[in-house]
Amino acid sequence: MSVRELKNFVNGAQSAATSGQVSDIINPANGEVYAKAPVSSAADVDAAYKAAAKGFEEWSQFTPGERQLALIRIADALEARADEAAAIESENTGKPLSTLVEYEIAPSVDQIRFFAGAARNLEGKATAEYARDHTSSIRREPIGVIGQITPWNYPLNMAVWKFAPAIAAGNAIVLKPSDTTPASTLWLAELAAEFLPAGVFNVVAGDRDTGRAMIENSIPQMVSITGSVRAGMEVAKSAASDLKRVHLELGGKAPVLVFADADLQKAAAQIAIAGFFNAGQDCTAATRILVHESVHDEFLALLVAEVKANAITGDPSRDDILYGPVNNVNQLERVQGFIDRLPDHANLETGGVRVGDKGYYLEAAVLSGLKQQDEHIQNEIFGPVVTVQKFKDDEEALRWANDVQYGLASSVWTSNHTRAMRFSKGINFGCVWINTHIPLAAEMPHGGFRHSGYGKDLSAYGFEDYTRIKHVMSYIGD
Repeated sequence: MSVRELKNFVNGAQSAATSGQVSDIINPANGEVYAKAPVSSAADVDAAYKAAAKGFEEWSQFTPGERQLALIRIADALEARADEAAAIESENTGKPLSTLVEYEIAPSVDQIRFFAGAARNLEGKATAEYARDHTSSIRREPIGVIGQITPWNYPLNMAVWKFAPAIAAGNAIVLKPSDTTPASTLWLAELAAEFLPAGVFNVVAGDRDTGRAMIENSIPQMVSITGSVRAGMEVAKSAASDLKRVHLELGGKAPVLVFADADLQKAAAQIAIAGFFNAGQDCTAATRILVHESVHDEFLALLVAEVKANAITGDPSRDDILYGPVNNVNQLERVQGFIDRLPDHANLETGGVRVGDKGYYLEAAVLSGLKQQDEHIQNEIFGPVVTVQKFKDDEEALRWANDVQYGLASSVWTSNHTRAMRFSKGINFGCVWINTHIPLAAEMPHGGFRHSGYGKDLSAYGFEDYTRIKHVMSYIGD
């Protein structure tokens, strides 16, 4: 198999890194190198930001309607080339080819179209005389040049979450994808370039040093990252030295509360999917399940049966799998470490073993008997592993649900409407699903609290994060 050479995309064209350094890009489905990608230096990052600054000068003068049209055309082009995008993303990540168009490419198209509409729906207070003899109005303007960093779990989809609202608002961007999954983001930038002025959508590939240069550069007025808590904290500290705006979507440890009055079979079936989709490599995955003690054993048996039947891993070309490999060998070792360190008071109910000797496949694992302060409960595993605990009453369920450092997503499974509403208020997480887990809508915000970060993706709230507000007051007296 030939090894492809990937290049940065800067100022509307492919661009090699000035250092000449490259890194191996590995297909996690087979562990083989399929591409070489640039390891961009601070000089490469600076060149991309300068291109973005020039692109912003032109793009910021486009009307909202003109920006909308460009985004609609990008969405149409992505939709027309959905199968090509899926093939690139499958090789990029090892995701099942049979479900990529439905679950990731089609939603990405929809999200671009949503932000195309948002471009023409800027909001602010009505122009009026809030002070006698003075007329005030609000201008909602683009911020300028935005630096963005995306993770390896949803490379193309997260690139859409970043670029679409930023560009819809009139900004120009420099985006750095994860060092293990740059291929689909570079492809997306090239696709979008047909409909955008040069310099509006730039992509630089690289490692942690590249990411550090992205944040430390003086040109961007805002930086946005989806990644780990550690990375988010480093970004926030670095950005603070230059008073850059910061947008952080970080880790998660979603509590999934199953009460005795829930439809246990339905809950087990849906949670088995929501916990293991994308190999559990999702900040919102249904990985921390808390079940009322009166139905704990029954639910655990149902869940294990569902996992064995449906949470199947294997080669991404197969049609009968739920998820593919873990993204990279380091992540595989990290996940296996959690299983190897399982305390004596806990049980491995099923799975947890590596599958095959090629690629990074791991059987879906269900852990039970863990205590609230165990690392498996407190820390994000980010792999095909879920935990099941038993709680005695509503008070304990809520306390344990909130007793982690994260605050991104959660779900409540009950037939009691009052309980569902009470827990939706009490749970300290940015999203609360009721009798479901993991669906998203472009119109609704996604983002968390505490160590899960701040700022919103998707929705009008996510769009507004990429704008600044200016007050204009005019004297109209004699």
